[in-house]
Amino acid sequence: MTSLAQMLKNTALTMLALMLLASAASRAAGLLTPADGSLPALAIRDHRVDVLLQDGYAVTTVDQVFHNPHGQDLEAIYSFPVPEHGTVAEFTVWIDGKPVTGEVLERGQAERVYREEKAAGRNAGLTSKDAYRTFEVRISPVRAGHDTRTRFVYLQPVKVDHGIGRYIYPLEEGGVDEQKLAFWTANETVTGQFSFSARLRSGYPVAAVRAPNGGARIDKQDAQSWDIQIAKGMASVAEEGIEPQPHAQNLPLTGGPAFTLDRDIVVYWRLAQDLPGSIDLVTHKPDANGRGTFLLTLTPGDDLTPIQQGTDWVFVLDISGSMQGKYATLAEGVKQALSKLHADDRFRIVTFNSQAQELTQSYVTATPEHVNRWADEVGRVRPNGSTNLYAGLELGLDRVDADRSSGILLVTDGVANVGETRQRAFLKMLGEKDVRLFTFIMGNSANRPLLETLTLASNGFARSISNSDDIVGEILTASSKLTHKALHGVKLDIDGIKVTDLTPTHPGSLYRGQQLMFLGHYWGEGMTKVALSGHISGEQRSYSAEFAFPGQSDLNPELDRLWAYDRIREIKREIDSFGDKPDLRQAIVDLGKEYGLVTDHTSMVVVREEVFAQRGIERHNAKRSEIERIARTQRQQQVPQSRRVDQAKPMFSGEQPRLRSGGGGGALSPWEVGFMTSAVLLLVMIRRRKAQRAA
Repeated sequence: MTSLAQMLKNTALTMLALMLLASAASRAAGLLTPADGSLPALAIRDHRVDVLLQDGYAVTTVDQVFHNPHGQDLEAIYSFPVPEHGTVAEFTVWIDGKPVTGEVLERGQAERVYREEKAAGRNAGLTSKDAYRTFEVRISPVRAGHDTRTRFVYLQPVKVDHGIGRYIYPLEEGGVDEQKLAFWTANETVTGQFSFSARLRSGYPVAAVRAPNGGARIDKQDAQSWDIQIAKGMASVAEEGIEPQPHAQNLPLTGGPAFTLDRDIVVYWRLAQDLPGSIDLVTHKPDANGRGTFLLTLTPGDDLTPIQQGTDWVFVLDISGSMQGKYATLAEGVKQALSKLHADDRFRIVTFNSQAQELTQSYVTATPEHVNRWADEVGRVRPNGSTNLYAGLELGLDRVDADRSSGILLVTDGVANVGETRQRAFLKMLGEKDVRLFTFIMGNSANRPLLETLTLASNGFARSISNSDDIVGEILTASSKLTHKALHGVKLDIDGIKVTDLTPTHPGSLYRGQQLMFLGHYWGEGMTKVALSGHISGEQRSYSAEFAFPGQSDLNPELDRLWAYDRIREIKREIDSFGDKPDLRQAIVDLGKEYGLVTDHTSMVVVREEVFAQRGIERHNAKRSEIERIARTQRQQQVPQSRRVDQAKPMFSGEQPRLRSGGGGGALSPWEVGFMTSAVLLLVMIRRRKAQRAA
């Protein structure tokens, strides 16, 4: 192993130990009970998760059973983090032994219906969204001494980066909502059965699958079909084809007789080597004469060349109190990023909590001595105080040299709570400088809408990082984007058939290893020319392909909801940037109701079937959910299909970019670093269990 590889290995071990030993006061998914003890706590008896990863998106189904061991009827309130770009599309409660699926109403109306049914003592349920932080599921009543079963389903797009896909089942809320922390106590324990099952059905061959949490069983059906399972007491295999660590065979994800919903579950998969750049098309058009919805995924070849000239980098680091428990991860990420700078690069380090301060005081050349010194300085900082994100960025933008290429690396949990907090003010400040913002978003409670809007406006990129991620691998993957040129001002043109409602409206920039995903509507069928254009270092670049859109298809009905949620996100971004307007808010309500989506302005309510009829609430979402369940069953029964449509005339030349071992002076690939951390995680957990037993 090379010296650099050994250094990375040692770094991974140190970082992992810090993460495991950190005592974060963060909240996890669970049942909420008033902190004053005015009501007895309910129990999560069973928690079963089923995930289908197929055709560029994930469908996550969560079945739960809540138990009331007390002598009085109680209300259950279950809270869980908002998944990245995810939205709840189905909420079902079992009433009299039969499943009843909810309907989406304007938020105030849905809450009123729930309160009235609850006051009358009749069965009711409600799912609402707490901005970007959490979804909350309410069920009333959970009868004394009885169980209540619920199900919710959420959808989200899934991208591949440098040939590696990633799915996160979010359980760590992050502990950034102080009012919620003060009022509620969360019961995070599953006393009965816990299971997590993910089925990967890929259009391309998959070389390997990993679940770095430990306690996972991974089964390869064939090159394109993989199953990942986690359950208490299950045999543990970190990667298919790799023997588990000694004594780890019966190690659960969380030790003890019960499972705790306190750590994200992460699944990675690595596509086969030497795959070409490609364009993939998935459609849903059940009526040949009607409107269809499409998902177009562009995976470019490796034609973005390395940047040769020196660049200025400004690290803007969140050291507020909410970063406790995440800061060891942050410091390690900064160290890795600094180590990737070129000798002719310069850097500054700015930290912020209630106010902003600069550690370096000026630009520092990226020599090994300076990198080691300032990485150590960052590691010595102790988080505290509030989060003045505006002040941090303002100081970071100060003294940006217009004669040099500049980038800002922002690492934060993204909850600005003091100083300037208006999104439009952030956009105005960024617009005054020619600089790109690259954001690493820590934790599930981060204000992703704000941070993603800022990075999009500056032609940068945002990357979410979980504490359960392979952090070193994530940093290595992102560093490739910072060291290579990008395609800026991306534009997509589609000619040949009628196409409308394309999202994203403004794609921004395309960096090395990234995929571009577009959703839209179309009419008709037949051959179509698709052209992607932009500029690299001021020079125009274009790519094109010709292929057919089908006249009819019915296996991906979820595309309708994915398109609607993408459009809702764009409307919400406009509201946050330019102010709330009645027509924009109403557009979100209308889209949420039509497509059955829980948003900031809509909620999903469940009542008895006869109550739906009495209140004149039509059962659109129940019908849509049933159509989606049938389609998912059919897709799973089929052999995974390639969705590539540009084989005859490829849109891109060359293979998809990869980070291979042996490149960059023998550096380990993110996959290799990730496997080492998985093995170490198992070892540390085993030792911790032994210590607990000895105590």
